[in-house]
Amino acid sequence: MPETGYYSCKKKDHICEDVCGETSRVALTMSRLRCALRGFDVKALLLLLIGVPFFIFVIYFHGQKISYFLRPIWESPPKPFRTIPHYYHPNVSMERLCQLHGWGIRDLPRRVYDAVLFSNELDMLEIRWHELSPYVSEFVLLEANSTFTGLRKPLFFANNRQRFKFAELRLTYGTIGGRFVKGENPFVEESYQRVALDQLLKIAGIHDDDLLIMSDIDEIPSGHTIDLLRWCDEIPDKLHLQLRNYLYSFEFYLDDKSWRASVHRYQAGKTRYAHFRQTDNLFADSGWHCSFCFRHISQFIFKMKAYSHVDRVRFAYYLNPQRIQDVICRGADLFDMLPEEYSFQEIINKLGPILSSYSAVRLPCYLLQHVDQYRYLLPGNCKRESE
Repeated sequence: MPETGYYSCKKKDHICEDVCGETSRVALTMSRLRCALRGFDVKALLLLLIGVPFFIFVIYFHGQKISYFLRPIWESPPKPFRTIPHYYHPNVSMERLCQLHGWGIRDLPRRVYDAVLFSNELDMLEIRWHELSPYVSEFVLLEANSTFTGLRKPLFFANNRQRFKFAELRLTYGTIGGRFVKGENPFVEESYQRVALDQLLKIAGIHDDDLLIMSDIDEIPSGHTIDLLRWCDEIPDKLHLQLRNYLYSFEFYLDDKSWRASVHRYQAGKTRYAHFRQTDNLFADSGWHCSFCFRHISQFIFKMKAYSHVDRVRFAYYLNPQRIQDVICRGADLFDMLPEEYSFQEIINKLGPILSSYSAVRLPCYLLQHVDQYRYLLPGNCKRESE
């Protein structure tokens, strides 16, 4: 029998033996691979090749939505507030209103300090200060030359100070230089500025038992709420304010779950300016929170890049002016996010755009007195100016 293949090669030189041996091993490997593939489910292979990239794609583009939708599984709701009923009517005396709340009435009202960090919300600041002006003893405003995210910005208030001449005699204004630390968590810069605001309050002359309003500019307490709290005795040392929550304008009413605004009876050495939960007391129906309520599309873009939740701008096209205008008029979410709720029922109830409201009842007085100037904030006026 003629000698072929591996066996014939063995009788030749060692080079031929190495080559033939390697050829044999490759053939054996291929044979084993063919056997393995015969036993492998082709459907499973296709699922692996198509399913894994698709899963990665979904996680990349919609991972945040998935996380928010599953929030009721991995996060429990916070402790409920103890909501205090709020009684008010313009024809009821202050003494009677205090009595209805279980409080006494003072001989003289407390002094009131309204302290805010300012970015660029000139219109909202004007509405806020006119709403509170009859009741506030001192307006305290701190402005930085940087955003919370470390972007350099003009001193918008300083450049428009004449617009607020009506408050000049009761204004303590301060500026602070940004630290411009790259890559830092924006909440660090925000905390740094709030600590500086504590110092500015001392310069403004605040004393024990003065009433201090802690809220962002777009969280506006109603004037009658502050008037009640300055006149009534025995009110809680700290009160969070339940505000009616609006988005983009007073056309899109979301809910009544805005609670971060608060009012404090000031105590030297204890009271610290903050924007988180500080008590279980919540005073019902105490004002308005109008988030992203800007006149110009450029202001929307500025805030989206400037505020502490800049991580929500996950894709560059979120900042496209045409997209932003479309989102505003639909009452949809600028960041394409699901509702931040703690139950599946609440999440499902709030899916989709906010329905338009045609009510302009119980809005800030100055807004309704100057409709022509602030028409973009009222129902039916969703179109924004570009600059």
